[in-house]
Amino acid sequence: MTVSSSGLSVTTWTETMKSYLNVLATPGAWRFLAPALIARLPFAMVQMGVLLLVRWSTGSYGAAGVAAAAAAVAQALAGPQTGRLADRHGQARVLVPQTAVHALALGALLILAAAHASLPLLVIAAGLVGGSAPQVSAMVRARWAHRLDGAPTLNTAFAVESITDELSFTFAPVLLVGLATAFSPVVALVVALALSVVGTLLFAAVRTAAPEPRPARVRSSGGVLGLRGVALVAAAFLAMGSVFGSLQVGVTSLTAELGRPGLAGAVYGTLGAASAVGGFLYGAVSWSVSARVRLVTGLPLLAVAILAFTFAETVPLLYGAAALAGFVIAPVMITGFTIIESLVPDGVRTEAFTWVIGANGLGIAVGSLAAGQLVDRFGAVTAFLVAPVTVGLAALLLLVRLGSLRPQIAPAPSAVRVPSGNPS
Repeated sequence: MTVSSSGLSVTTWTETMKSYLNVLATPGAWRFLAPALIARLPFAMVQMGVLLLVRWSTGSYGAAGVAAAAAAVAQALAGPQTGRLADRHGQARVLVPQTAVHALALGALLILAAAHASLPLLVIAAGLVGGSAPQVSAMVRARWAHRLDGAPTLNTAFAVESITDELSFTFAPVLLVGLATAFSPVVALVVALALSVVGTLLFAAVRTAAPEPRPARVRSSGGVLGLRGVALVAAAFLAMGSVFGSLQVGVTSLTAELGRPGLAGAVYGTLGAASAVGGFLYGAVSWSVSARVRLVTGLPLLAVAILAFTFAETVPLLYGAAALAGFVIAPVMITGFTIIESLVPDGVRTEAFTWVIGANGLGIAVGSLAAGQLVDRFGAVTAFLVAPVTVGLAALLLLVRLGSLRPQIAPAPSAVRVPSGNPS
């Protein structure tokens, strides 16, 4: 049975579960999904872990925000290069050496933080950690797009990925803050390092559904980022990143002000759990309105939801604000990945996904840096003003350029020429 209303139809619980189970039953899917789950958990731990580690080492949220921003900027710049190499040479040939570099960089950051090194050294090490982070999330999405190319279940697969991301960001902060509180941020990141090495190497060893290396080149005035609509979606993901960056700082500092610092991970985990629920329900809806319209309406809803944090003067209100904002996050991100998949040819999908994920990382940098400075000067609540501004501006930009997000069918040859700029 299907319940219909304007613009959407909501399936029954049985039909919803069947759609998800059908995707998860895709032959060979669990062979790459299982190790990817292990690899994603430390990725989520490292983002917040750098913030806690540098705060522990220096005693300053501002310094911690700078280091976290350096890690995120480096990831945003290096991620697309990793994606391009993976498209051209294969995922495994990129992931194995990248994992080794990431382990060395994170080890160096831990040693420097334990020695209470100067901020410039900590920032450099944090940048190396971010720049060498394995791009497993983008590579999993590229495998789904390769395996389900053109199938109607691809959107459901992207919903599964967003739910998985959110579950990672639900459990990772709880584990991270728990270890950091019981022992120290150093111990927490040592655990993250071990999980990262094991999970990423296991994922690299599985070739199931991995796209074949292609010497594909997209000729536009900005490479893949210059393709029609890609930069706009990247701008939306940058704004989404500012949500994560500013909330990490805001939640951490506000729980400390309330005398409950150990609750930071649980509150941030609530954000991820609510986002997973929102993403799951989003997959139960068959939309008649286009993905581009859903994206441009979802962003303002998120901006309004985040404003609830400014009224969170108690722990229960903080949990409520996290649940409200989290409920909107996954649907917006699922929509963005769906649009990207429709805008680029198969041979450059990993790079395209890393561009938007990198933009998300850059947004984390902007959000954490701005929020850290505001907290040091004006108090914890001001951190929650960053994301509504950036998300609102992104919504306005996408509204003005909405036509550029129309899907296009890319040709299959290895050399793909797609003009940049607006569609005619």
